[in-house]
Amino acid sequence: MSDIAERAKEIRKIWGGFQGARVLFTANNYRVFDYLIKPQSAKTISNRLKTNLRATEILLDALTGLGLLKKHTGRYKNSSLASQFLVSGRPYYQGDIIKHADTLWQNWSGLDYVLKTGEPYHKAHNHEAFILGMHNLAVLKAENIIDVIGLKGVKTALDLGGGPGTYSMEMAKRGVKVTLFDRPETVRIAKKVLGKNRTKDIKFIQGDFILDDIGRGYDLIFISQILHSMPEKDNICILKKCKKALNAGGSIVIQEFNISNDRTQPAPGALFSINMLVNTEGGRCYSPDELKHWLGKIGFKKIKKQIIADCVLVSAGL
Repeated sequence: MSDIAERAKEIRKIWGGFQGARVLFTANNYRVFDYLIKPQSAKTISNRLKTNLRATEILLDALTGLGLLKKHTGRYKNSSLASQFLVSGRPYYQGDIIKHADTLWQNWSGLDYVLKTGEPYHKAHNHEAFILGMHNLAVLKAENIIDVIGLKGVKTALDLGGGPGTYSMEMAKRGVKVTLFDRPETVRIAKKVLGKNRTKDIKFIQGDFILDDIGRGYDLIFISQILHSMPEKDNICILKKCKKALNAGGSIVIQEFNISNDRTQPAPGALFSINMLVNTEGGRCYSPDELKHWLGKIGFKKIKKQIIADCVLVSAGL
């Protein structure tokens, strides 16, 4: 019986996963961690947040149990983990992506409907939180990703669907003249993110990368976490457009979530396909072999892949 109980824990781990997530979402929505840089009582936090005292104390205890707070003599303070990632304004702040995940919570709640109809359940959306959340994630790895890509011989680059501009800024810091292409509402956010860090070597093109011209004369086109949001035919259309926009000898690099050819492993990749199922008309995770096949079919050469953490880089040249 003990073996059965142990095995059942694996199921409980899955269905119970929502609990910690919900506690973190709510704490992040109320900016709890901003108030706990120094030890504070539950009553003090309740007064500052204008929340119910009993509810606040139970929430703070749960955050302590999750390892996000420390509790001593009835007062709470951020753990080192929360201090580094959950206090707004810190270099590696993750609160925006957590806010975006809270939006996804609402959309994922319609998965029963999606399974029945095949239609997305895109009921909630916070575009600013989404784009800033992409910055939260990219700032953790942009330097390493650009190191792996290598910019030798690259004078001009296109960051296609560049979102908050995190990768654009990293390339520009290395002397590359970068063009960031994205929708007008996203470009506005990118300019705020880059702010005083923006250099003269970053320019912007606003538009729809399926319908509009993306420019010409690029040595490198970088497409990060974009293709998973669209069906195959749209992605092939974009890649064909990229080929025409590259200089002779230019290259393209695609960053996507890694997933096996049977699209089941690793689990985060398979779950991200659910995210695309819920939120888009035809998106999902595409395997590196699928990306390589598209590039080869279009006429790219020297196609290769590199696995980096939970992502894959697929690169090719002309």
